[in-house]
Amino acid sequence: MDPALQKFLHLAADQLTEWMGSAAAATPFPLVRPQPEVAPSPEGADMESLLHDLQTVMDGAFQPSHPGSLAHLDPPPLTASIAADLICAGLNNNLLAEELSPGLSSLEQQLCIWFCSRLGLPENSGGVLASGGTLSNLMGLVVARSASASDQGVIFCSRDAHVSLQKAAMVMGVPADALQQLPVDVNGALCTTALEDALQAMKARGLPCLAVVATAGTTVRGAVDPLLAIAELCAHHGIWLHVDAAIGGVFALSSATSSLMQGLNRADSITLNPQKLLGITKTSSLFLVRDKARLRETFATGLPYMESPTGEHHGGEVGLQGTRPAEVLKLWLGLRQLGEQGITAVLQGALERRRLLAQHLSSDRLQLLSGDLHLLAFRPRWGDAQQTKQWSEHTRSRLLRAGFLLSRPQYDDHHWLKAVLGNPHTTTEHLQQLADLIQSDLPG
Repeated sequence: MDPALQKFLHLAADQLTEWMGSAAAATPFPLVRPQPEVAPSPEGADMESLLHDLQTVMDGAFQPSHPGSLAHLDPPPLTASIAADLICAGLNNNLLAEELSPGLSSLEQQLCIWFCSRLGLPENSGGVLASGGTLSNLMGLVVARSASASDQGVIFCSRDAHVSLQKAAMVMGVPADALQQLPVDVNGALCTTALEDALQAMKARGLPCLAVVATAGTTVRGAVDPLLAIAELCAHHGIWLHVDAAIGGVFALSSATSSLMQGLNRADSITLNPQKLLGITKTSSLFLVRDKARLRETFATGLPYMESPTGEHHGGEVGLQGTRPAEVLKLWLGLRQLGEQGITAVLQGALERRRLLAQHLSSDRLQLLSGDLHLLAFRPRWGDAQQTKQWSEHTRSRLLRAGFLLSRPQYDDHHWLKAVLGNPHTTTEHLQQLADLIQSDLPG
């Protein structure tokens, strides 16, 4: 027993719970950001100094537990996920190899199988956890290339697909024009006619296609591409389908909302990020594949310095990462805390908050971007790009002073304000207040 460790953890936990519990008393984004000392002192700091340093960092941190925190896909963390993150650090196990994380390696494999089953993937499916959706999307394209008959080829996605695909193409060393972004329809979803025409054109020219990437939840408007129709096209042409479901994939976990993800089970690979809505502490991303054998075929190099696993594989043989913390703990324990009913409540609550905010906003005075999920972007119906830029800057600043943090993305040559309605602390009264503030000084 280490009484110093016990005392330190108790005091640090007290500071954290106080910070979280007083969230509503400040603003979601700190107006003043104190700067801590960065370099280590000549002698090691004592417990009191370390706790003071931690408090300084906390005082300048973004506060996701504030009810007005609506800017991004960063919900308040689940208590079980916070506790599991602490245990993960204390265990200090390494998912690289089974002998470095014996029980946790099995837990990760079994939890990935559970996710695959809930998404409707076949029995031989599986996956691996990754540090973020960018890495999961990169692995999706690397596996797609490994499964292809060609090392080079075109990757098709919508113009609203996530920027991580551009990074993936760059890291993979494919030509600059290999990633081709296709038009979207009026709802922000990939136009299947444009995709079919592009695939036919590639076939006629005898050029290979590495993959089609569909998006289940775009970043600005929460649009979901027509997954079933895209899957049919990919099956017809024999092309790998990767679905970036980082935002929307969790809606497939509940029968009450799974219709939003119709066709997701037809994908060859999937990115899914529970951190973006379910309150799992960062980072929490899954990379799932229809045929788990593809993981070893693509990434296995051999670990001659490790004992052979008693299970299916070492964690370092099924993904790009070698050393990995036991991030599976916070996902597993967070889902255990929520339960089936809790997962459904989180998903339905987010959709309902979006519906209520849209209902409170005047569609006569504001242009609302339609989408399928819990994101809502809007701007005045009148004004050119410069005027909407000024309006969004002024309104965002005024909202922050009132305790609401919204983001300000650029889309279709205009600046918009965007609310992400995944915060369970945001009440109906908050939404009404937010709508009133937004509309109090609209131009025109």
